Amino acid sequence: MDQKEHIEALKDIRQMMQRSVRFLSLSGLSGIFAGIYALAAAYLAYLKLESGAGRTDARGTLIYLMALALGCLILAIGTAFFFTRKNARKKGLKLWDESARLAFINLSIPLATGGLFAIALIRAGAIGFVAPATLVFYGLALINASRHTFPMIRQLGILEIILGLIAAFVWGHGLLFWAIGFGLLHIVYGLFMYFKFERA
Repeated sequence: MDQKEHIEALKDIRQMMQRSVRFLSLSGLSGIFAGIYALAAAYLAYLKLESGAGRTDARGTLIYLMALALGCLILAIGTAFFFTRKNARKKGLKLWDESARLAFINLSIPLATGGLFAIALIRAGAIGFVAPATLVFYGLALINASRHTFPMIRQLGILEIILGLIAAFVWGHGLLFWAIGFGLLHIVYGLFMYFKFERA
């Protein structure tokens, strides 16, 4: 084998090893759509909060906002599954393998913890800390999962944590920071991932 063949063989080995330890089917398009859903949800939440009913019916507004967040989450998960499955087929990879399982577990633990903590904040009446908490816990979840998928997910996680911490100190702008973190950052990172790893 000449030098060129050796280099090609090493590249093949590296790709095989990378596929075995990292979940590489994650689609940038799912991030873009998740960001769009988040921006739409933030806009609807803003309209509700600024309406007369939003100011007088606290319980009804809270239920509306929780339903909105849940709907956004369901849409984001469904879209992620669709595009990730499509991307896996295109790359000839399995959708669910050991790397995907590890990424899912490492993402889910901080995410579920953050969700329960947000519910505790709501029950305690600390509504203003819900947006910062969800951003921080989501950032921790991304950092935790980044070991088993694209390294840039770690950078996104760090930015989410920074936004959450700023939101915790800049009182009264939680919805804006939530829209930036879950909306704009998802779109930016989704576009970057799509054009770098997926676009033919």
